[in-house]
Amino acid sequence: MNFKKYNNLLELFFEQYEKQPKDKIFLSDLKDKNKIFSWHDVKSKVLKLSNEISKIIQNGDRCLLISENRPEWMISDLSIMLAGGITVPAYTTYLSRDYEYIINDCNPSVVFVSNDEQFSKIKTICERNSSIKKIFSFEKLTCLDANSYFNIEKLTLIENPGEKIKKEINIKRTDPACIIYTSGTQGNPKGVILSHGGILSNCEGGYELLKPILEKETRFLTWLPLSHSYEHAVQFIQIAVGAKVFYAESIDKLIKNMSYCSPHIMTAVPRFYQNLYQKINSTFNKATGLKKVLVKNTINLGTKKFQNLKLSFWEKVMNLIVEKLVRSKIKKQFGGSLKTFVSGGGALDAEIGTFLNAIGLPTLQGYGLTETSPVVSCNPIDNIRIETVGIPFKCNEVIIADDGEILVKGENVMLGYWNNEEETKKVLKNGWLYTGDIGKFEKSYLKITDRKKDILITPGGDNISPLKLENMLTSLEMIDQAIVYGDNKPYLVALLILNKEFEDKKDNLEKEIENINKNLMRVEKIKKYFLIKENFTIENGMMTPTLKLKRFKIINKYKKEFENLYLSLS
Repeated sequence: MNFKKYNNLLELFFEQYEKQPKDKIFLSDLKDKNKIFSWHDVKSKVLKLSNEISKIIQNGDRCLLISENRPEWMISDLSIMLAGGITVPAYTTYLSRDYEYIINDCNPSVVFVSNDEQFSKIKTICERNSSIKKIFSFEKLTCLDANSYFNIEKLTLIENPGEKIKKEINIKRTDPACIIYTSGTQGNPKGVILSHGGILSNCEGGYELLKPILEKETRFLTWLPLSHSYEHAVQFIQIAVGAKVFYAESIDKLIKNMSYCSPHIMTAVPRFYQNLYQKINSTFNKATGLKKVLVKNTINLGTKKFQNLKLSFWEKVMNLIVEKLVRSKIKKQFGGSLKTFVSGGGALDAEIGTFLNAIGLPTLQGYGLTETSPVVSCNPIDNIRIETVGIPFKCNEVIIADDGEILVKGENVMLGYWNNEEETKKVLKNGWLYTGDIGKFEKSYLKITDRKKDILITPGGDNISPLKLENMLTSLEMIDQAIVYGDNKPYLVALLILNKEFEDKKDNLEKEIENINKNLMRVEKIKKYFLIKENFTIENGMMTPTLKLKRFKIINKYKKEFENLYLSLS
C-alpha cells in the first residue's frame, strides 16, 4: 500500500471507501448495540456534517472535540478536516481548569460534545469564550434550546452510496490535521500540532508492522481514548486496512467485550497490561495439584520458547499439552482470535511482557510521543524483544546524542506547539526532536533506559532510574502503585500504595522489599518507605488521562513525608 501518494488523511478515507462493499459494517458501538455504521453510513454522515461545519468555520479554525470513544468520534474528526478545520481532541477525564486552559489557548470556533454530561463540564467556560460560534452534539442536550446547537442525530443518509464528493480537497501533507494537547505531567498541557503527512507516515509504519497478521476483515477493539495521539493514529490504520472497528463499553467490561467481538488487534497502555498480569497471576497462584503443574509448565516453557531457547523432546510434548489445556482457554477468554496486543504510551515491564507472550497472549512493545504522531518504533511480530521498544519505523530517523538522549527526525515530527514558540524551540532543533528520553541501540533495536528529567543522581554521582525500581515494586502482587525518591540523597526511599486485597498483610511487605533489594546495586536499594491509602487517580489529579503518574506533583504533595525518612540516618 502506497501511503506517499496521499496528500491528506481524507484521500486515504475516500479511496478506501471506494474499495469497500458499501453495506459492509465499519463501526460498531458496544455501549449501544443499535449503533452500527456501514462504510456508506460513515461517508454519508461525513459529507453532510462537513457541510454543516463549513457554514460556520473558516479554513484553519479549531474545533474542540470532547467525547467518549464511539463511532461519531471518527465521523466528526473526518468531517472537521473536510470542512477545513483542525480537530482539537480533549479527554473526557480532564478537570475544569484543563478545559478552561485549552479552550482559551486554542479559541475553537465550534465545540463537539457527546452528551449532557460532557457539555455540563464546559458550559460556563463556553459562555465566557467569544470565539465559540456553535455547539455540536452527538445526542440531545437538555440544558440548551434545540435551536441553539446542532444535534448530529438529525443527519439523514444520502440515498446514493456511490455519490462522489462534491468539493475539492485542498489539503497538503504539511497542513495541520489536529492539535493534541499533552496530558501535562508538569504544568499546563501543550498543544502539539500534527500534520496530515505526519499521521500518514505513521500509518505507513503501522501498516507494515501489522501486515503479517492482517485478515480479510481485521477486527479492532478500541478503548484507549481517541483523544490520545496513539489511538487517534490507530483509527487511520483501521481505515487503511478496511477494518471492522468495535468501541468498547469501558475498561471494566473490556474482557467481556473482547469475548463478544473477538478482536484480532487491540492497543493499550502499560497500566492495562500490568493489571492483566496481576489478575492472571493471582488466578494462577491459587492453582493446586495437576493444575499447578500445568500452569508452571505453561509459564516456564512459554518463556523458554519466547526467548528462542531450544526445547527438549519431552518439553515439546508438554508444551503441546499446555497449549491445548491452558493457553487455548486463556485465548478463548479474550475472544479466541487475538493476533496481538500492542503496548505504547509508556514503559512496559519486561517481566509482564514476557509473561503475557508465554501464556499465549502475543504482546508487542512500541515507543513514541505525541510529538511524533506518535509512534517512533515497535517490535516486529515475528521477532519480539520485549525488553526493547523495537525497530524504528522507516518514516523517521533515530539517533542517540552524546548524553544518551534519543533524537528523532522525520515527517512524523510535529509542526510545533500551538501558540508556544518558546517551548517549541526547546525541543525542536535543526529538524531534530529532542525527546527527553534516554536510550541506546542493541542490534538495531531501540531500548529506553530512562527519562532525562527523572534520573536520580546520588551524592557519589551514580545515575539511578526510579522507573526501573518502581516497575520492580509494582510487579509485586501486594503493591499497587509506587514512587521512588532520593535525588542527591544518601539513600533511596519510596511511597507505596498497597493493593486493597493485601492491606491486612503489611508484615510481609518488609520481606518482599528485601527480596527486591537482593537483586539491586547498593545505591539502588530501597532503605525506607511509607504507606498511603488513597490511590493516585485521574480524578484526584495525580494521574494523567493516559494513566501515567504525575511524579512531580506527587512528590510535592508528599515532600514532608519523604524528607521525614531522612531525619534519622540509621
